[in-house]
Amino acid sequence: MQAAIYGFEGPVLTDEERRFFGDADPAGFILFRRNCENQAQLLRLTDSLRELTGRDDVPVLIDQEGGRVARMRPPEWPAFPAAERFADLYRAAPSSAIEAARSNARGLGLMLRAAGVNVNAAPLLDVRQEGASDIIGDRALGSEPMQVAALGRAVLDGLASVGVVGIIKHMPGHGRALVDSHHELPVVTASAEELDVDLEPFERLASAPMGMVAHVVYIAWDAGRPASQSPVVIADVIRERIGFDGFLMSDDSDMNALTGTLAERAAKCVAAGCDVALPCNGVLSDNIAIAHNLGDISLEGAERLARAMAGTRIELEGIDFAEEIAKRDQLLALA
Repeated sequence: MQAAIYGFEGPVLTDEERRFFGDADPAGFILFRRNCENQAQLLRLTDSLRELTGRDDVPVLIDQEGGRVARMRPPEWPAFPAAERFADLYRAAPSSAIEAARSNARGLGLMLRAAGVNVNAAPLLDVRQEGASDIIGDRALGSEPMQVAALGRAVLDGLASVGVVGIIKHMPGHGRALVDSHHELPVVTASAEELDVDLEPFERLASAPMGMVAHVVYIAWDAGRPASQSPVVIADVIRERIGFDGFLMSDDSDMNALTGTLAERAAKCVAAGCDVALPCNGVLSDNIAIAHNLGDISLEGAERLARAMAGTRIELEGIDFAEEIAKRDQLLALA
C-alpha cells in the first residue's frame, strides 16, 4: 500500500486512472467538487474505488466542514453551517452548542455515508487569532482552546456515531498564520510558551483517529521547515508533546506553501514522519511522478490506518437525518 492518498480528475475514473491506482495501491482517495455531481453518480464512484482496491474500508476522504468549505453542495445536497455558528452559541449556552455540533456532525456523517464517503476532514481545531489570515476565520470553533476542544470532540463523536472517521487539523495549529498556505508559506514567530494555546485543543483530543499536519513554519520549533516536512515538529511536538498516535497525513502536498517538484514535496512529508502525503490536484501525470518518489506506507502507519478505519464498521440504529438537523436548528436558534 503506497504512502499516499490521491485526488483524481473527474466524476468517474478514467481507464488510465484505474490502471494507475490498480498498480500504485494507494492508502486512499480524496474527493473534491470536480468529483461530486449527484448522489447516484457519487455512490457509483465510491463503489468503484472500493471495487478497484478490493478494500471495503478504503479511506474515501472529503473536506465537508460546512460553510464555505463544502465539496458536496446544494441543490443536490443540503448546506451545513460554518463552525462559527456553533462558536457563537457556545458563548451563550455551552451545553446547547456542544449538542448542536454533535447533531450537525451526525447529520453530516449520514449524508456522507449515504454517498460512500467514510472520512471527513473535520473538525478544524485551529484556535482563531485576531489579525490572522482569513483562511481560518469562520471555519474556527472559537478563540478559546477549551471551547475549541469541547466543540471539536462533539464533532468527532457525532461523525463516529454514524461510522465516519474525523480528522483533526491543522496540527499543531494554523490559527496564527498571516497568509494562506494554499498560496504561500506562513511563518509563525510566536514563542513556544505562546504556542501552548494552539496546542491545547490537539492535546485534549490526542486520541482522535486521524490528524492532518499544517504547511506552516513555527520559528520556536523548526525555523527552516514547515511542520509537514519537519521531523522535529512531527516527532517532538505532534507525537511526543501532543501525544497523538493516530494516522497522520500532510495537508495537500500540492499546495504552494511547499517548494520543489510535486514529487519532492510529497516525499519530504513522508520522510519527515507523516504516514501519508496528500496530493490533491488530481492530475494523473503529477500523480504518476509522485508515485515514483514514494514507497509503501510503514508498518506502523498501516496499523494506525487499520485502527482508524475500524470505526467505520458499525450498523446504524435509530439515527434519523431529519431529526438531527431539526435538533441542530432548534439549538442554533438560541444564539
